[in-house]
Amino acid sequence: MLEESLYYFNRAADVLDLSETYRKVLQTPVRTVKVEVVTESDSGELLSHIGYRVQHNQARGPMKGGLRFHPTLNEEHATALAGLMTWKTAVVNMPFGGAKGGINCDPAKLSLPELDAITRRFVEGVKDIIGPAVDILAPDVNTNSRVMAWIMDEYSKYHGFSPGVVTGKPLDLFGSEGREEATGRGVLICLEQALADNGQNLDGVSVALQGFGNVGSHAARLIAERGGIVVAVADHLGGVERSDGLDVPELVTYANEHGTVTGFRGGSAFDGPEVITWNADVLIPAALGNVITKDNAGDVRAAIVIEAANGPTTPEGHEILQRRGVTVVPDILANAGGVTVSYFEWAQNIQRFRWDHQRVTQELEKIMLEAYGAVRGVAKEHKVDLRTAAFVLGIRRVARAALARRTFRNPPAIG
Repeated sequence: MLEESLYYFNRAADVLDLSETYRKVLQTPVRTVKVEVVTESDSGELLSHIGYRVQHNQARGPMKGGLRFHPTLNEEHATALAGLMTWKTAVVNMPFGGAKGGINCDPAKLSLPELDAITRRFVEGVKDIIGPAVDILAPDVNTNSRVMAWIMDEYSKYHGFSPGVVTGKPLDLFGSEGREEATGRGVLICLEQALADNGQNLDGVSVALQGFGNVGSHAARLIAERGGIVVAVADHLGGVERSDGLDVPELVTYANEHGTVTGFRGGSAFDGPEVITWNADVLIPAALGNVITKDNAGDVRAAIVIEAANGPTTPEGHEILQRRGVTVVPDILANAGGVTVSYFEWAQNIQRFRWDHQRVTQELEKIMLEAYGAVRGVAKEHKVDLRTAAFVLGIRRVARAALARRTFRNPPAIG
């Protein structure tokens, strides 16, 4: 994934005419930390995992990014995701830099007490390099509000009451209204804008989703509420489809109870990977990365792709989609609703003042609309696709902030 993210970075850097030296400066993380996480299982056996925290850039403010639990997580993957966070926070103009990390564990094979111990051991290892004014953690793949509560609790043992060290917390522990649905709502806003660019609205538009976790389920619910027709949903175990539209509230309830959409009686089963080439107006990849590739991009039938997941499209896949005229709203814009409401939560924690759901929703919509408009403006200015435009916008904002912090004899020009 690091190679893919650098590819997109360099495409945008070419537009900005950045030198090789300055590209290297912007690409290189501020700090990379690797932590040995040794705990005991419920049966008393020794468990050993590796935790990572890659802090990419702090030119625009404290670093911000998710913490994921996944057995395939490694330093290279965390580095790629940290860089994407830097550009993402800049695209939506949040006062943050980028970071990312996690632990190479499989939560499906761990009890809650085991997962609690692993989380706290990781926090013990990184407690001196994170904090409300340094690096703020958030939920990501296989982590949730409960894990964020453990992190806040463990960090506060060393640094005192510190709710702002992490976002995505439970409401009872100083979380924010609207945070759980934030990424899905941002996806909805971007979809509506992409449709509006073509003179359309959501009424009657068919949508296929890959992934039905927090992001996918909320996006599906909100899209259905606005008149969209969710015709196919897939997860890691399979898929379910219905040509006249699935009952999304029932599907959400079923998935919450069973941990999958497979077996849902309100539609017909299909092989999950087929959702990428489903006959739908819109495709929303909302699971893991690298699912739209050179092997299937030519068969994508959707006219619009909204990247709710991080890095779902490979460079080869992206080029094929562009040649075919498919509109792709990139991940660093489309899924930025989460980090935006994370900013709201952090601001509430710092100020000790709570916002209601209506204010959170209104502020999120305002920021996402401004970000989409800014990306669209850059795309028109430089005659590039939305992904390249988003990277140009993010890199330009970060580069200008970095230059403003220091005096150089020959500062590079940032277009």
